Amino acid sequence: MEKKLYRSNDRKLFGVCGGVAEYFGIDPTIVRLLWVVFSVSGGIGIPAYIIGTLLMDNRPDYVSKYDNDNQ
Repeated sequence: MEKKLYRSNDRKLFGVCGGVAEYFGIDPTIVRLLWVVFSVSGGIGIPAYIIGTLLMDNRPDYVSKYDNDNQ
């Protein structure tokens, strides 16, 4: 089965770091710390995160906490 990169349901902002961690099978905290290091040291982390947010799809099983079933 082919692996696909999705934004994670384990979200702090938009789920990009969590999605990358799930794809590679590592702890999301490590990816988040690396993102902070890249953002502070060279500034590439912020544009990379924005691009990831725009290009990565939500997981197929994602349900927003803002979805309302009581309509």
